[in-house]
Amino acid sequence: MFKKQKAIFNKSLVATAILSATFSGMSFADEKAPLVIGFTSDSSGQYANSGASDRRGMMMAINEFNEKGGVLGRKIETIHIDTETTPATGSRVAERMITRDKVAFLVGAVSSGVANAISQVAQSHGVIYMNTNSSSPTESGKNCHRVKFVWDANGSNFAQAAIKNSLETYGKNMLLVTNDYVWGHDTTAATKKIAEANGANIMDNILVPQGTRDFASVLLKVQQTNPDVIAAAVGGDDQKAMRSQIAQLDMGDKYAWINNQQDWPDVYGLPTENLFGVFGTTWYYDLDLPGVEDFVKKYQETYPDTKMKVPGNVFFNGYWATRSLLEAVERAGTTNNHAVIKELEKLRIPAETRMQHDDAWMNPKTHQMQQTVYLATQNPQPSGKDDMFLMIAHTSPDQVADTKADATCKLESFEDTPVYTP
Repeated sequence: MFKKQKAIFNKSLVATAILSATFSGMSFADEKAPLVIGFTSDSSGQYANSGASDRRGMMMAINEFNEKGGVLGRKIETIHIDTETTPATGSRVAERMITRDKVAFLVGAVSSGVANAISQVAQSHGVIYMNTNSSSPTESGKNCHRVKFVWDANGSNFAQAAIKNSLETYGKNMLLVTNDYVWGHDTTAATKKIAEANGANIMDNILVPQGTRDFASVLLKVQQTNPDVIAAAVGGDDQKAMRSQIAQLDMGDKYAWINNQQDWPDVYGLPTENLFGVFGTTWYYDLDLPGVEDFVKKYQETYPDTKMKVPGNVFFNGYWATRSLLEAVERAGTTNNHAVIKELEKLRIPAETRMQHDDAWMNPKTHQMQQTVYLATQNPQPSGKDDMFLMIAHTSPDQVADTKADATCKLESFEDTPVYTP
């Protein structure tokens, strides 16, 4: 039996999520029924830490809207049910939230398998779903849906940004290390294709079951294979354990490691020596760009007690997905799903607003957010304990576009998408 929970993180948000706010001289209660958003994110399993960061981003955006009167005169409320990093649970959570809790929208994901399961349910009901943080290329490719919008860069985007330079610099013999589930397989497939197109010799592909904590056998195979470059698609707590054991064996500097994507919650608090290799991300709290400093300050004021003292890319995606959804509702002037989808499909956010180097825009063919991709590594001279990354390059959206997704995504027509007006 699931238990409905309010997604409230500290005292400042209690006032936002529970108490009536004033809008045009009247309380929310004097206006319209609340607009309820369902948080479909993990609080247990491999991506529990990322799920918590994801929800903090969503709540900060909702807090901003409630402070100015909600959206279309309606207070925004939330419910959260743990999706447990399990696709079957994700399906059940989505079905319950839509049919029993009558949510207006679904927001949140890290695991691509879970996101795919949620999106199938959402499409069957016509409920708009913001896939905030899962990054399998299939999420905006063969598993795309009219109601689903994908906010993270995917494995293909990150691979295009990192692989060519690594092969030219370190050598052509490449070993693949893959988390044995949908994101790992799809990311490795994209990596392999790009690597071979650039002359790589793929020596082997080592599969890592989800939940692996002892990487001795994996690292023994790495030593036996002795590649020039290792491309790893391992995420969440699995990656944290793998990084720690690689560092313990002094293997971090012996090979050129490409970690396809590095989520802030996966590495926060790790020793500097565990941040070896080159990895991709979509945002960093210390970027020298307009708005970043104020954004970080607001995060710290909103979440003074969280262990993560600065926001990371997962928080950033959760925030922007939620903010952009609510802005689209305002522009549409209605919660009607078809009208809101059409607003999201033409979304474009200027670089200075988005706090990235390039304008970000929604691909109307795939519903994936096109954005700047950054390459980073460990920071050898950090300004403080939170300054863990050194940003070494950034690539524009056009340079890392996932052309395969454009070819494989077949969005349902509006005629085949149920009308839903919460």
